[in-house]
Amino acid sequence: MPRHPFLHGTYTIAPTPFLPTGKLDRASLPTMVNMLVDLGVQGITMLGVMGEVDKLGDAERDVIIDDVITAAAGRVKICIGTSHVATDRCVALSKRAAELGADALMVAPPRLAKPNDMALRSHYQRVADAVTIPVVVQDHPISSGVLMSVDFLANLARDVPGCNYLKLEEEPTPAKTTRMRAAAPDMVIFGGMGANMLLEELRHGADGCMTGFGFSEILVAICNQWAAGDYDGATQTFYHACPLIRYENQPGINLAIRKYIYMQRGAIAHAHVRAPSSPLPADVIADLHDIVTRLGLIQHFKGAHA
Repeated sequence: MPRHPFLHGTYTIAPTPFLPTGKLDRASLPTMVNMLVDLGVQGITMLGVMGEVDKLGDAERDVIIDDVITAAAGRVKICIGTSHVATDRCVALSKRAAELGADALMVAPPRLAKPNDMALRSHYQRVADAVTIPVVVQDHPISSGVLMSVDFLANLARDVPGCNYLKLEEEPTPAKTTRMRAAAPDMVIFGGMGANMLLEELRHGADGCMTGFGFSEILVAICNQWAAGDYDGATQTFYHACPLIRYENQPGINLAIRKYIYMQRGAIAHAHVRAPSSPLPADVIADLHDIVTRLGLIQHFKGAHA
């Protein structure tokens, strides 16, 4: 049995589809959701860093949340990113997501001029008090600029039950996973970081992953194999996919690569990344096609032949 049957397994961080004009591509939202459901994910996380959340207005957020929840129709859990540097705004975004039907929230710590545990604790307490759905604490110092200690996170999970969920992305992630599991045995821990260290995170006590990848079914297989005790199978699946995981996870172009894969798989109509951005160079696309071909995955691309 999973540690918490409500949130476990493979949650994919999904991108936000846009038209080439930069406008929201609503028609692609249900197509994307249906593909991800068919690939076997337990949940979909929208409006994270890789969802270009900083480029969206409040009205667009509402449309995305409503369309995704409608398309999911209860088949998978929907987690919504509601991070904001202002506690009041984070609370408002969280309440709105819950009102629209979100199953869970993902909240990164606010960047503070002088970080301190009391201010961070107050931020998460207020968010958790404002809703009745789980809050996944996103521990990603690269984007938030905030370091949260194992003791802080364990105490938060103990004292604020709604925050007993962690998206652990402070590197090295396996080492911190070990310390978190020892400090908070009942906490639900998801790996992240593009699945770069997924195998080791599972080995060190993670319950699953919450991260983006163009072939979500591979992460589903790894997590399912591990949960079933097939450690050798999970290892083989992970090692086979490592070249693609590594290539997609390149800083600066990882989102553009993921959107290109989604477009090639028919999940979204366009690979457009909202401005400011640059299109993928032809040699990057060529290298990607070479990897996908060598891994036997090219048949999943539109117009491609194995």
